[in-house]
Amino acid sequence: MTLSFPPLPIDPLLPDLRQALADHNAVVLQAEPGAGKTTRVPLALMAQSWLAGQRIWMLEPRRLAAAHAARYMARLLGEPVGERVGYAIRFERRVSPRTRVEVITEGLLTRRLQNDPLLEGVGLVIFDEFHERNLHSDLALALCRDIQQGLREDLRLLVMSATLDAEPVSDLLGGAPLLTSRGRSFPVAVRYLEREPQGRLADYTTGAILRTLADSEGDLLVFLPGVGDIRRCQEQLQGTVAEGETLICPLYGDLPFDDQQKALRPADRRKIVLATNIAETSLTIEGVRVVIDSGFMRRPRFDPASGLERLETVRISRANAEQRAGRAGRLAPGICLRLWPEARQGELLSFSPAEIRSADLTGLVLELARWGTPDAHQLAWLDPPAEGVLKQGRDLLVLLGALDEAGRITPAGETMAALPIHPRLAALLRAGERLGQVGLACDLAALLSERDPLAGREQAPHRTRCDLLERLELLDDWRSGRTNSAAGGKAESLRPVERAARYWREQLGAENAGSSRPADEDMVGRLLAAAYPDRIGRKRAGTLDRYHFSGGQGGRISPRSGVGEADFLVAVTMSGGDRGDGSIQTACSLTPDIIEQEFGPRLVWDRRVEWDREQERVVAREERKLGALILTVRPVIAGSGESLAALLTGLRLLGLETLGWSDASRQVANRIKFLARTFPEQDWPDCSEEAILADVENWLAPFLAGARSRADLELIDPLPALLGRLDWRQQRRLEELAPTRLKVPSGHFCNLSYPGQGAPVLAVKLQELFGLAETPRVAGGRVPVLIHLLSPARRPVAVTADLQSFWQQGYPEVRKELAGRYPKHPWPQDPWKALPTRFVKRRN
Repeated sequence: MTLSFPPLPIDPLLPDLRQALADHNAVVLQAEPGAGKTTRVPLALMAQSWLAGQRIWMLEPRRLAAAHAARYMARLLGEPVGERVGYAIRFERRVSPRTRVEVITEGLLTRRLQNDPLLEGVGLVIFDEFHERNLHSDLALALCRDIQQGLREDLRLLVMSATLDAEPVSDLLGGAPLLTSRGRSFPVAVRYLEREPQGRLADYTTGAILRTLADSEGDLLVFLPGVGDIRRCQEQLQGTVAEGETLICPLYGDLPFDDQQKALRPADRRKIVLATNIAETSLTIEGVRVVIDSGFMRRPRFDPASGLERLETVRISRANAEQRAGRAGRLAPGICLRLWPEARQGELLSFSPAEIRSADLTGLVLELARWGTPDAHQLAWLDPPAEGVLKQGRDLLVLLGALDEAGRITPAGETMAALPIHPRLAALLRAGERLGQVGLACDLAALLSERDPLAGREQAPHRTRCDLLERLELLDDWRSGRTNSAAGGKAESLRPVERAARYWREQLGAENAGSSRPADEDMVGRLLAAAYPDRIGRKRAGTLDRYHFSGGQGGRISPRSGVGEADFLVAVTMSGGDRGDGSIQTACSLTPDIIEQEFGPRLVWDRRVEWDREQERVVAREERKLGALILTVRPVIAGSGESLAALLTGLRLLGLETLGWSDASRQVANRIKFLARTFPEQDWPDCSEEAILADVENWLAPFLAGARSRADLELIDPLPALLGRLDWRQQRRLEELAPTRLKVPSGHFCNLSYPGQGAPVLAVKLQELFGLAETPRVAGGRVPVLIHLLSPARRPVAVTADLQSFWQQGYPEVRKELAGRYPKHPWPQDPWKALPTRFVKRRN
């Protein structure tokens, strides 16, 4: 059957595309915006002989684009959607046995691959808008390539993109042919601001819209980062533009279908479409002649240091900017106003970074384990996932019970992976089944997976044990028709929550599950704890709002949360915070009993014998722990080996001066250091403080028996331990080469002291050295001692290492000064010939 469609720029390329796919099992198609690739290519391929009657699956990054593309193709065929062209998105599937082309979102493909690794009945998988580089698209391509190389060489892959750097994709697919098509686009006049805008994004964007309305024609498409900005712009515009002349249409993924169609279809008046980046590609919004680009988008970003993921508002790339501008030239010449200076354009990244570089990879790790390839690097990636982030995902999955310690998927993990939801919330749903609380678990999963109905609230209105209770009550009131002021005008945000909750009830076969209103708050906490075992926290001692989590991180209660007095809690939503702690936005209090009930078999007693810095002593205890979180502590008796290791840790922290050093022990250490300096060629031990501390367990440990505290260390003289570092030969050489006393001419043995640096010091009365010309030496004659010559009152009068020079030059001055002061002591004019003495002059 020959199909006749309105001409599009992609049409001349279709014969080459058909032939390329007939000859190769992978092709890359780069087509500019407006070429028609999304809706024309699947229809042009669905009757090819190489398909052999099999289906085409086409992946779209977004639900709205998938449903819209399928409906448009079905309309071209003159059929209702679900006949030859159908779609499958979250919460909805429109297909039939006659369906040849099925448009699906990326996450659905991953689950289908897991359930049917052969992809039976599928002959071609098309990856549309691959330039967006979503995590699911990267994973799906890696798995499809794995199937193609190992099980099904006949499976064909077609990667389509408007702005992607296509060469790396071609290389990844084994040198796949690269085809290029120009798009259909009228000239677009790009305008910039003269300077960077000031103030809130929604405020200056509204101002730009109002200015542009007056000097332009056609509908306006305004790109904003998120739903909050869209709503603020909508509120401001509704009070300033004439309702009868202008229609204001928001456009984002969670919007009800009828409201989405209102934005996409022509209107009977001028239209302002306020959209997220959902409108960048695949969707043609009829009537648009003007694009206003805020220059921002929302992207998930994962912080490996804290293990938290949050949506961040970031600058778009140049590729995003070109895509957005092209929306103004689809039907006629248009205008694009970029809300930034032209100089900023050159600073933008060429392409948005792949989500795999910044996202939470927990779900990816679970999918790989289920695929039987726990080592991600065995698959083909454009950007391999970072090993550190993969490890964090593996650690969390072990906590959730989805993987064993070896990284293999468990039966529980198989069940969790089969649910199209983040593994945390899959664990929550499983806990709901286990505890007979399926309805409550489904409502919690819906509230946590959809937009928060209380998003944007700066401060919780009152203290509560659980922030989720207020949200559950809003949902319950909305279901029962009691929506009033208590709902805070959040009915619109509750609609997708209800849809998600209903979907999960159907998935779990619990459509008739009871109300979400729990019998007690503890059950909510228990279910949430099953989903966030790494975020179970205990209040830090001495603080009012800071918590330490089982996963090792820290958190601080935000004013948005009403939970602020609980000793234990589970942090449900968090964002990056100050001083390394995450900011806890929503939480639920816990009791130790709940933690015991939910995690009892996984709680461990951890024996700890360590040095307590505050008490300055060894302490021994056992801690009942969940991960890094200490629940209870009990004292124990430490073994000698454990105690010794902790004591040595304390000694290293306190330093060697803590020991009870006697003069003799200090002198031994200094004598050894002196010989090590003097005889570097000999094997004298290093007695520096750093070296002694580094080796303390070998030389000092045998002398620490019974010591437990700083006070005990202060009583230990290290002298025998220091001598124990020397063998018998070294001890003998120590006495020979570094003696502690020297005999002087008076016949007296004087003490020789060794400082930490420099020569040994001999302190002796001047009169005892009369007649001695040569300075005494030690170390086998290598080193002259430093002589401190003392007065009769034993005060230093001279310091010399050259005794002969002193007698010749220094002694006459000393004699002149001291002879009268000490007349009882001999002061001969010629010290060379005088008799050395320790005593006073003899009486005549």
